[in-house]
Amino acid sequence: MTARLHLNAELEIARLGQRGEGLARFEGDILAVPYALPGELVRAEIDGERARLVDVIRPSADRVTAFCPHFTNCGGCAVQTLAQPAYEEWKRGLVVHGLHQAKIETEVEPLIDAHGAGRRRATFHSRVIDEGASRKRLELGFMQARAHTIVAIPDCPILDPALAGSMEAARAAATVLIPLGKPLDIVVTATLEGLDMDLRGCGTLDFGERQALITVAERHDLARLSNHGETIIERRIPMLRMGRALVALPAGGFLQATAKGEETLAALVCAGAKGAKRVADLFSGSGTFALRLAEQSEVIAVEGEDSSVKALARAAGHALGLKSVTAERRNLYARPLMGGELDKIDCVVFDPPRAGAEAQARELAQSKMPLIIGVSCNVKTFCRDARLLIDGGYRLEKVTPVDQFRHSTHVEIVGIFRRLPDPKPKRRGRLLG
Repeated sequence: MTARLHLNAELEIARLGQRGEGLARFEGDILAVPYALPGELVRAEIDGERARLVDVIRPSADRVTAFCPHFTNCGGCAVQTLAQPAYEEWKRGLVVHGLHQAKIETEVEPLIDAHGAGRRRATFHSRVIDEGASRKRLELGFMQARAHTIVAIPDCPILDPALAGSMEAARAAATVLIPLGKPLDIVVTATLEGLDMDLRGCGTLDFGERQALITVAERHDLARLSNHGETIIERRIPMLRMGRALVALPAGGFLQATAKGEETLAALVCAGAKGAKRVADLFSGSGTFALRLAEQSEVIAVEGEDSSVKALARAAGHALGLKSVTAERRNLYARPLMGGELDKIDCVVFDPPRAGAEAQARELAQSKMPLIIGVSCNVKTFCRDARLLIDGGYRLEKVTPVDQFRHSTHVEIVGIFRRLPDPKPKRRGRLLG
């Protein structure tokens, strides 16, 4: 597209795109107009391939008032002004579109809202601004939409109330580290024992810095404070409930964004695996699915992070009423489960990071595994892995989209795959006469 600048161009918005932006055609090109909705006539400022919404001339019947005063400034939410039915249709449509692009036909269930009480984990960003004359100013908050500027937000309405006080604690920790002058990401998680904080980006800390951070942890009653997974102080063990088990969350460990999201995904997985005597849970984390699956099946849990494997094994060992759980540390990208290792397993569950499970999917496609349940937070990589399984003789029975990242473009997916029966060889008839 040729560089161009148009002020106050009028655009008809056709639909919402993958990133929650209104899409309009202008001079033969498709333009993305953030915060515009389908069916609207808007006035926009066009700069190259993008456009900035100036005014809504004719609003959509589905337009509602944003509930957060920071919407369009803070980059945390992409869509807040779309009425719930239209929003659900758009978000389910992200999955439908991805499957269509991959030429995969299957039933797509209605979107399940799994926001619950809100996100139980938040990442705050801090930057040190040098104002000269030995003066430094701290900025802390969320990233601005489509920019690297930090937006200070006193209260975020999509966070779980259990995260109350998390921003103040993050600011106190970042203030201690101002002399380092480093940009930080501060991850705070709500647990049963209080706030768990992990600092990322500060590097190795000296004795004085660690002592100052310990004071912050005590003053803000943090359960634990760690530096990129290395514990600085643990005042209480951060615990989470997963089914019948209590899990000691590893410092900096993976966690589903909302408690309701975790419960919803686990319920779908357990329902899909019902009747399986032995289940392999791959990319198992600390036991999101494995510990619940163990209420109905024997489980082999495989995970690459040692701290997560140990947390899962401890939790399983102390929980009552669970069937056998075996936890194994293994890099499934380098060493996927293969051939004979899948013998005597009735069902495989895989829930990889955003990069997907390509190597493991290739091995499963060559196996005789009767049932596979795929969970993903990335439509594109899910479709890639699904295509491998389908080409290997599986049928994708259905897909269920789950919305635990409400108002964002992210959607979780649970897909049920069953191996098709091998075609029976044709019988040769005998010649008579």
